[in-house]
Amino acid sequence: MSLRTLACTATLMLSALPAWAETVTVFAAASLKTALDAVATDWQASTGNTVTISYAGTPALARQIEQGAPADIFISASPDWMDSLQQGGTIQKASRRDLFGNTLVLVAHGTGAALTIDANLDLAGILAGGKLSMAMVDSVPAGQYGKASLQSLGLWASVEPSVVQSENVRAALKLVASGEAPLGVVYGSDAIAAAADGVSVVGTFPPDSHPPILFPAALVTGSTSPVAIDFLDHLSSDAADAIFAGQGFVILN
Repeated sequence: MSLRTLACTATLMLSALPAWAETVTVFAAASLKTALDAVATDWQASTGNTVTISYAGTPALARQIEQGAPADIFISASPDWMDSLQQGGTIQKASRRDLFGNTLVLVAHGTGAALTIDANLDLAGILAGGKLSMAMVDSVPAGQYGKASLQSLGLWASVEPSVVQSENVRAALKLVASGEAPLGVVYGSDAIAAAADGVSVVGTFPPDSHPPILFPAALVTGSTSPVAIDFLDHLSSDAADAIFAGQGFVILN
């Protein structure tokens, strides 16, 4: 076999080999799980690359990133935690963008009567000694938004003794789904994700009773994935928008 033939054969063999798949690691607020899993699955199918996602409460993820955890992208449920990382130089400021908004709702185990959530609501009376499930009210965004709203409406003092707190909003939602708590405060998107688990929305908190709910995303400064920016951009694509909107998120991009 001639050298020319050998060279052609080698070239054909190399061209037949699949390209190396790349991996992007995402740290994301727990409330994003249902929608983000679906978006990641679609992107993996179309690119051949892999997305690894770690879900937890936003403060826990932010602290891990501050301590050098190997993340490529951070998606927060609060601008405050993203601000903290930006000030510390642990995210790439130029890559930061607000992806979604959300609503804050009161959910019940089973089917509950519709409630108007305002200053006249006797929420403590409706609980009747039961628990109000919330994410941690002093650190986790969903809990912070919920506490702010209840304080704004003048309801916090009466229900505070009934509040049971969880490490993230999906954990708080599970307490309602299991019936351990008759009511809970979660995002509207969480309620949609749990509809099949016997959780129903009984009221929506007034948008002006809490700070705007925003989900910012950014590249982490130490990211080494060559496809991280591609996946971050994909989160603002029409295909991703349709999935997030279908799960109750408000599209901002």
